[in-house]
Amino acid sequence: MRSLAKFAWATLGINIGVIVFGAFVRATGSGAGCGANWPSCNGQLVPTGLEGARAIEFTHRITSGLALIMVAVLVWRVWRSYPAGHPARRGAGFSAVFIMGEALIGAMIVLYEWVADDASVARTAAVPLHLVNTLLLLAALTLTAWWLSGGGPIDLERDRVFSRRWLVGGAGMVLIAATGAITALADTLFPSESLAAGLRADFSGAEHFLTDLRVAHPIVAIAVAVYLLWLARRFGRTENGLRTSARVMVVLVGGQLVAGALNIAFLTPVWLQLVHLLLADLVWVALVVFGAQTLSERQVPEPVLP
Repeated sequence: MRSLAKFAWATLGINIGVIVFGAFVRATGSGAGCGANWPSCNGQLVPTGLEGARAIEFTHRITSGLALIMVAVLVWRVWRSYPAGHPARRGAGFSAVFIMGEALIGAMIVLYEWVADDASVARTAAVPLHLVNTLLLLAALTLTAWWLSGGGPIDLERDRVFSRRWLVGGAGMVLIAATGAITALADTLFPSESLAAGLRADFSGAEHFLTDLRVAHPIVAIAVAVYLLWLARRFGRTENGLRTSARVMVVLVGGQLVAGALNIAFLTPVWLQLVHLLLADLVWVALVVFGAQTLSERQVPEPVLP
């Protein structure tokens, strides 16, 4: 069933692309391009005059629909090919739940007009909720692809110390995602003219509450990055050095720190925001695979062919 495993990894890749494109929609203020209408765009299923914000938002909806269809096909194929109790079935099932969550949260953001220049408390809560659900979706898709590729079931009891440390790292990544979403929203709504002006706004207390929250993200990100580097080096060692997933995680975390620093230094240009988010998603995937490798003790059963 190598073809199904490849399809699962492709589905994961497409979803990561859709997530990054969603950040482009937010960073360009294009979320209101289709008005307060969903799933139609300004009351039309295929809108006319596709340009500017409308073209960007409509393209995002099309790609999101493609991602949802791919997850649906993945679920159907996995449940058709593998027996009850196979871990890939659970992974695919959770993928379906979280992709529906993505659609519902996205629809809510559009219908309530928590887009463009809206700086409400409701939007501040919805944006990180959206991103946390996104991480759960990526985790479910990653584990599904891992199990379809021959990875063994995860046994948290196999190494309780690592299990606790791994889950703490995961919680740290979720916190990074939540604070990062708020910071990105603040940078979009209240851009700074210079690094010094941005720092003054962060600590003045006179600006919007979003700018006050912005300072939390780099602090959390640095602390969690150091923890993940320690986790990879502490638990990723084998007789031949660090295992591949640990090395990949170390490289990605290092790249993420550099991208974060450049984001601050260059006042968060859109392209660098997208790179930063892409690296964050890849760090998350690497962390999930690292944990799965460490806590797997046997191969999954062979699939039941139709």
